[in-house]
Amino acid sequence: MTGRPTTTTLWRPTGPEELALVEASGWRAWPPRLPEQPIFYPVLDEEYAITIARDWNVRFDGAGHVTRFEVEREFLRRYPVRQAGGRTILELWVPAEELDLFNAHIVGPIRLVHTFREVPGA
Repeated sequence: MTGRPTTTTLWRPTGPEELALVEASGWRAWPPRLPEQPIFYPVLDEEYAITIARDWNVRFDGAGHVTRFEVEREFLRRYPVRQAGGRTILELWVPAEELDLFNAHIVGPIRLVHTFREVPGA
């Protein structure tokens, strides 16, 4: 046994501004939510994260990114899985006021795994 906690892989679709703040944290934490963002919602499926980043973030921000990160599985039990649509559209809803605590349970770095950009003339 290594003593490393058992983790769950989560995905987060994000725009350029949020990604810059994650990078500024050393790829270790999600930034505080804005007043109009009462929850932080990582997702449980990579394809769902890709769809949001590609179809939503690119349209509104000019670029969309997908990150992958690990969180202590035992800690995540406090957040029920929410089905936001189809069978694979699963999210965790983390209240904004708990984001510092959530960040403390991230294991390892947040990794950038996909980037999508606006195609000029499309």
